[in-house]
Amino acid sequence: MLQSTLILIILSLFIGAAVWLVFIWAVKRGEFDDIEGPKHRMLDEDDARSGKPNRRRDS
Repeated sequence: MLQSTLILIILSLFIGAAVWLVFIWAVKRGEFDDIEGPKHRMLDEDDARSGKPNRRRDS
């Protein structure tokens, strides 16, 4: 019982460390730099294709 508990604790620490390293890697690659940009860019691309002028969305 104690041995399996110890194995599970060590395994969970390794999994937690792996997830933390993946998160740090993603932050350094810039995955979370611009969270709001893609949805606005998608709307701007639709306006550009239809030939309509871009409207300001902040007013």
